Amino acid sequence: MKQRARAIVPIAAVLAAVGMSIGKVGHAAEAYPSKPVRIVAAFTPGGFVDFTARLVAHSMSAALGQQVVVDNRPGAGGIVGTELVARAAPDGYTLTLGSLGTHAVNQSLYPKLPYNVLRDFQPVARVANGPSILAVHPSLPARSVKELVALARSRPGEINYASAGAGTSTHLAAVLFEHLGRVKLVHVPFKGGGQSIVALLSGEVPVTFGTAASVSPHTKTGRLRGLGVTSAQRSPVLPDLPTVAESGLPGYEMLNWLGLFAPAGTPLSVVDTLSSEAVRIVRMPEVAGKFNAQGAESSPMPREAFTAFVKAEVDKWAKVVAATGMTSN
Repeated sequence: MKQRARAIVPIAAVLAAVGMSIGKVGHAAEAYPSKPVRIVAAFTPGGFVDFTARLVAHSMSAALGQQVVVDNRPGAGGIVGTELVARAAPDGYTLTLGSLGTHAVNQSLYPKLPYNVLRDFQPVARVANGPSILAVHPSLPARSVKELVALARSRPGEINYASAGAGTSTHLAAVLFEHLGRVKLVHVPFKGGGQSIVALLSGEVPVTFGTAASVSPHTKTGRLRGLGVTSAQRSPVLPDLPTVAESGLPGYEMLNWLGLFAPAGTPLSVVDTLSSEAVRIVRMPEVAGKFNAQGAESSPMPREAFTAFVKAEVDKWAKVVAATGMTSN
């Protein structure tokens, strides 16, 4: 009997120790975040994605009590940075700011995409959207959408346009323009919106469908000429600039959206923490005002609604890619 009693004591001690360990693990799991959080921006500094990532990261750092840093990883129309996050540990410490291009269009545009948007990512929250602006260098003899269409028809395959990379919203906007306008332009992809705008400002490339955030400051100074916005309605920031649709291409509409994504498998408790904070942040008047100043707008959407939205966008743009014959070239 004494030997039996001695055996029971160590077992009880072990069980108590295990219980304490489980309690510590549970406490650690509840402490998210306990270290800096990284938001990967899959494009170069200076564009809409970079601007939005930094705006959200700044406010989220204070909200989470940990530094939220932006890591620019450009390349291949956003594929390089996006794949990095798809392969990251699903612990809530590596996120990406995805877009219409990276998380909708590319799924159909690239037959060998190294990740699957719906399988490899957990949508967190939509944060913003904004139109692109059809802009030209002042040296191009086109002062309206109709004049650009006429010029392009008279010079098929001769007029270059810059994009932030294959599959980006700026590329998609141009493909739709070609399709509806029955014109042929030449695609010149860059590694991000910042580089494409530099090329346009220098006159290296005469046309772009840049984001409002990157183009509007230069149209206001006269360094670029804005011909139209790609949204269905005029921008409240540039009310005198007509839409592309009302300027000669009825039915034309293209609106870019941005949202936070985590690797698939990230605990939903962590995702919901990030989602609620992101939605709260972009609803703040001062944040909304900064988006408006760039020709964009806050567009908060929490996890569940955003997850359904992303699936619908993937399906929608698969049909657009097929209908326009859009390629990754």
